[in-house]
Amino acid sequence: MRKILVPIKRVIDYAQKIRVDPSKGAQGVQLKNVKMSMNPFCEIAVEEAIQLKEQNKGAEVVAISVGPKQCTETIRTALAMGADRGIHIETKPDVRGDYIDLQPWAIATLLKGIVEKEDAVDLVLLGKQSIDSDCGQTGPLLAGLLNAPQATFAANIERGDDGSFTVERETDTGTETIKLNASGKPAVITCDLRLNTPRYPTMPN
Repeated sequence: MRKILVPIKRVIDYAQKIRVDPSKGAQGVQLKNVKMSMNPFCEIAVEEAIQLKEQNKGAEVVAISVGPKQCTETIRTALAMGADRGIHIETKPDVRGDYIDLQPWAIATLLKGIVEKEDAVDLVLLGKQSIDSDCGQTGPLLAGLLNAPQATFAANIERGDDGSFTVERETDTGTETIKLNASGKPAVITCDLRLNTPRYPTMPN
């Protein structure tokens, strides 16, 4: 394996009490003076990428975030977990970092550009959804734009010697196992809760 891309999203921390100003309509969720952190499903994707890197020496893990300058903090968290490099697509200060201004189609289109610009990408790992919008659309949209093999709601991922990926995925009735054959395009896999337990970020020695 050569390179794994991991898109990550900055969201309101899951333990925070959400404040809403109903007079502001769709803009009502208050983001000022609120603790922000990496989306929990994105943390799982980062952890899985690091574990795959540990199994495949020489692989590179690249974290990607789209949003305001504060997203650099989220990228630093991924680097502290073990990612090798970060890419930040910075938006204008007045663009909200949640789903209000950044819809899945736009994010998937930006990610497609990065996949095409980066060399030797074998895998794109994403969280199955973000906890602010719960859309769960970015991964499937990216796979469609790339015409790439995909699996959603992954509970286990194994890479074959032939470059294929065998994925056990969550369904409404249990689990199913599917195989993503090597196709010359990066596999796109979205990560569910049972996949792993993310490690704590650490400072380098």
